Amino acid sequence: MVRHIILWQLKDELTAEEKRTVCENMKRELEGLVGTVEGLQSLTVHIDGLATSNADAMLESTLTDAAALAAYAVHPAHVAAANAFVRPFVKTRLCLDF
Repeated sequence: MVRHIILWQLKDELTAEEKRTVCENMKRELEGLVGTVEGLQSLTVHIDGLATSNADAMLESTLTDAAALAAYAVHPAHVAAANAFVRPFVKTRLCLDF
């Protein structure tokens, strides 16, 4: 089993309302990958952090193994979701795989 954790900070120029919309779209699109990407066992995007947080969203996922993580990274459905709903809005991305 491999855990794939991502923390995102969104671009500063986004308003609070725009950030909320971006986070909701990220959550919907990325969570929808479960059942589409082989080896992706679970995926949750957390968007309701406390005011003490310095990240806007967190992806928490479980994959069967490192090969499944590598396949997820280039899966067309994942790439499409990331290109449309994540990458254009992100200032900072941190990743921890274990």
